[in-house]
Amino acid sequence: MSYKGREIVKLNREKLLEHLNKAYADEWLAYYQYWLGSKIVEGPMRGAVAMELAEHAKEELEHAEKLLERILQLGGKPILSPEEWYKASSCGYEVPSDPSVERLLEQNIKGEQCAIEVYNKALEFTKDGDPVTWRLIADILEDEIEHEFELQSMLEDLKKMKK
Repeated sequence: MSYKGREIVKLNREKLLEHLNKAYADEWLAYYQYWLGSKIVEGPMRGAVAMELAEHAKEELEHAEKLLERILQLGGKPILSPEEWYKASSCGYEVPSDPSVERLLEQNIKGEQCAIEVYNKALEFTKDGDPVTWRLIADILEDEIEHEFELQSMLEDLKKMKK
């Protein structure tokens, strides 16, 4: 049986699935980094930062779920083990060994900036060949830009408090 939804994709399917699996791996690692950071954060603005990190963790997990659905729709196989997530990841995972508010914000801003670059490249790749994936990636990119802005604003507020 053929799937019309797969037939309309005018891209190299293997390359597309590679992009999606890398993003899927990044989202799982981002989820864990945010979730863990929300639990261990220390210092001024701790409560607000913990809430923000927990919210971002939830959204990163939602991104992973949406990417998984798209991988399956395209007939692909998602990365199945956490060890493979790290190998496939474009943005990696930075261990939150310093639980200070400032350091966790900096680490997560760096992660969001990497995600913005990754999703922007994926938008370029999908723009003329897969409108469904393009729209999914554009929605996730919008969230990542919002995350960066929120974290950057919190970091700026923290630095103003220190003056």
